[in-house]
Amino acid sequence: MKFDTPATTNPIDQMKIVGKPTNRIEGPLKTTGTAHYAYERHDVAANQAYGYVVGSAIAKGRIASMNLDEAKAAPGVIAIVTADNAGKLAKGDFNTAKLLGGPTIEHYHQAVALVVADSFEQARAAASLVRVEYAREKGAYDLAAAIDTAVKPKAVFGTEPDTSVGDFAAAFAAAPVQLDARYTTPDHSHAMMEPHATIAAWEGDKLTVWTSNQMIAWSVGDMAKTLGMPKENIRFDSPYIGGGFGGKLFNRADVLLAALGAKAAKRPVKVALPRPLMINNTTHRPATIQRIRLGATADGKLTAVGHESWSGDLPGGGPETAVAQTRLLYAGENRMTAMRLAVLDLPEGNAMRAPGEAPGLMALEIAVDELAEKLGMDPIALRVLNDTQVDPEKPSRPFSQRQLNKCMQTGAEKFGWAKRNPKPGVTRDGRWLVGMGMAAAFRNNINGPSAARVRLAKSGVVTVETDMTDIGTGSYTIIAQTAAEMMGVPLDKVVVKLGDSAFPVSAGSGGQWGANSSTAGVYAACVKLREAVVAKLGLASDAVFADSKVKAGRRSVALGDAAADGELVAEDNMEYGDLAEKFQQSTFGAHFVEVGVDAMTGEIRVRRMLAVCAAGRILNPKAARSQVIGAMTMGAGAALMEELAVDKRFGFFVNHDLAGYEVPVHADIPHQDVIFLDEADPTTSPMKAKGVGELGICGVAAAVANAVYNATGARVRNYPITLDKFIDKLPEMT
Repeated sequence: MKFDTPATTNPIDQMKIVGKPTNRIEGPLKTTGTAHYAYERHDVAANQAYGYVVGSAIAKGRIASMNLDEAKAAPGVIAIVTADNAGKLAKGDFNTAKLLGGPTIEHYHQAVALVVADSFEQARAAASLVRVEYAREKGAYDLAAAIDTAVKPKAVFGTEPDTSVGDFAAAFAAAPVQLDARYTTPDHSHAMMEPHATIAAWEGDKLTVWTSNQMIAWSVGDMAKTLGMPKENIRFDSPYIGGGFGGKLFNRADVLLAALGAKAAKRPVKVALPRPLMINNTTHRPATIQRIRLGATADGKLTAVGHESWSGDLPGGGPETAVAQTRLLYAGENRMTAMRLAVLDLPEGNAMRAPGEAPGLMALEIAVDELAEKLGMDPIALRVLNDTQVDPEKPSRPFSQRQLNKCMQTGAEKFGWAKRNPKPGVTRDGRWLVGMGMAAAFRNNINGPSAARVRLAKSGVVTVETDMTDIGTGSYTIIAQTAAEMMGVPLDKVVVKLGDSAFPVSAGSGGQWGANSSTAGVYAACVKLREAVVAKLGLASDAVFADSKVKAGRRSVALGDAAADGELVAEDNMEYGDLAEKFQQSTFGAHFVEVGVDAMTGEIRVRRMLAVCAAGRILNPKAARSQVIGAMTMGAGAALMEELAVDKRFGFFVNHDLAGYEVPVHADIPHQDVIFLDEADPTTSPMKAKGVGELGICGVAAAVANAVYNATGARVRNYPITLDKFIDKLPEMT
């Protein structure tokens, strides 16, 4: 099916099942421990051996020698895989560094060997006996020190590194009110509960991996390229994923080494990355240095908008696209944005929840508040004044929908913004300095081709098959809701099968494109199945599907009767025309935060949080709310505690476990509320939906930072906002 004109009325608009707050259909499996996660698939392959990864002890250089004798002689050892005996391996299109290093080492904890043994303990013990001598080379590990060597990168997923409209330099120089400030965000780690884990088994020249992966088709293709084999001979299966956040978009060392280990051991092998290798071996959100310049008239109209960002990655990598939102969020005739990329020999930087906008808004939305203070304006009023209903860089291109102002105004009313004292450092609650902050939220909507197969049994049960994944976001449920709405059956008459590369290729989970895209693919397949049903039953094409029946005129036939002679199967792929080029499709929101700061110690406590979101039709408000509050929690962590500490001598992340890399716990997060504005965007898909999972993190950290400033009068521009950065600036005790 081709989606190239805005959607009109269709069966989804009935909203009998779609749009209703619905419990996860896979919830009972997860809560009873019977959902199949990768490392626990004891049912899929007998006689599984265990692999343990040896990570490089240097960040850059070469392996001078590797002695495996002691490890091979250790109890239970079956095989040891290294670059010397693994055979020819190509680098996948989605990997910046090789997944198996040697003799060249590209980053710390790059995998250099896999030890396979009968038990996990034997493999781990033997891995400690692998003796590696390295020839260390000098590397670059400090973004600030490398900033002068940064260069203009290539476009990233169609995002150009630089844009320019009007004459920014002249407009900024002439602006009556100016802001010119620098902000930094640190390296951040994914901290999903389920580790990167894989079981691999060979049957002749065919490979099956049961793994934890967000993008099945991408990863099958990359594995085929890496191993030099036809992708038709590779099967990926990822029915359940215990968190991804972008860290499992691509194959990592566990997948490749499990496959190589299984071939060497001639039996199935399972591999899980321990937490230190998850942090240094896999991907992370790279640090940024950002310069923002804003020029405005005395009454607050933006006349100059400039945003530059510097980030680093391994050779061949890409930038953190932290200027992306600045190109679209506010009006202003004279604009410039620029990204520069430095070569750093740290582990690979790549996508982490809302790449680009998440760190970009951490800076931009502080800058807007700082400009509001210079102007003597309320921060919301300044944002409302500079709203735009068209792409500021391409004024002929309107937003399909843009309710940013309504998000801010609704949030202000619900949160009690009018009670906020704009003078910082004066509102107290006992020993606590209290402040409120807000920030705009923005994340682009992305559509991707997505296919599905639907089956109708004579029992009236509808089965959906697609390689779409569920990373804890509720994919099973919204896909079931879509099929139930389209076929006129209750939810318990729908079976959903996901994550298997044997199924039709979906958009996968990432970039908040998964929900809208995958359900649109199911919609397309269900349209075909409806056509097959009415043809089989000899009914008019405008037949109504409801209550497990098909009705046309005076005839009413049980849906299952269409499959009385055998199962009906339909498959289709949703493809997109140029609507996303004609209309700027984006999601918007507003975050509000209240904090308390201990007047004596500088301890920060988040007291309450509110998000207001405009993100198209919300397919399942219960699941969407869960996504947003999870993202808000991640945003609070980025604001106050999360930071990968870089050893700038030896090039690794020192705090590579959850004891040293702090993430929020329940005690850190108070009451959170989420409001979804009523919206349905007909330009995005027949579902009229958009993504929301990443919108929830965008702007949260800046809202926290702005609240801390309102509480204390101390402005912190370098994340995370820890008390050592402002304790000497707290108001005098009275």
